[in-house]
Amino acid sequence: MKKRWISLFVENDIGVLARISGLFSGKSYNLNSLTVGVTEDTTISRMTISLTSDDKTFEQIKKQLNRSVEVIKVVDFTDTAIHMKELMFVKIHGCSGEDMMKLSYMKEAFQVKMIDYAPVMVLIESVQTETKNNDLIRLLENTFSGRIEVYRMVFFLNIRIQKSVLTDCPVLSSLSVFGKSVFECFN
Repeated sequence: MKKRWISLFVENDIGVLARISGLFSGKSYNLNSLTVGVTEDTTISRMTISLTSDDKTFEQIKKQLNRSVEVIKVVDFTDTAIHMKELMFVKIHGCSGEDMMKLSYMKEAFQVKMIDYAPVMVLIESVQTETKNNDLIRLLENTFSGRIEVYRMVFFLNIRIQKSVLTDCPVLSSLSVFGKSVFECFN
């Protein structure tokens, strides 16, 4: 089993997200993460999906996605060098003065932000790798057992795509980002 990342360019229509996610649930595939956003071309959305699977299952998933009418392009980032971060919010309940001191030290050690606090609650924001966020959660669970809530999402910061991925699809090759062609953005 291996962690996999794929990106889909899909038609930006009502029900597409439900149909794509339904494809995964209907076949009992488990998603680790699913992020969707509209591209500069408002008729196209980009879906970034993380899942864990073996080679055979993953190939089957890609074939099924390619057969979907709404899917314009499937890009496999599994073996591509990508830079990604995870945005995580942690709420700690029932904080005393001593707890605030502990959190202050942890904040410095893990380079996180304390974005909100009240007499009995603290909200921490962490933008780190999944591994670093997991380490922080373990420490917080050990220190503040039963008093934390965790909210997480994964996003790509920089993706290196080979030009052939873009030139194979006329819709994608015509897109631009902030006035630059997609080719200029990925070179």
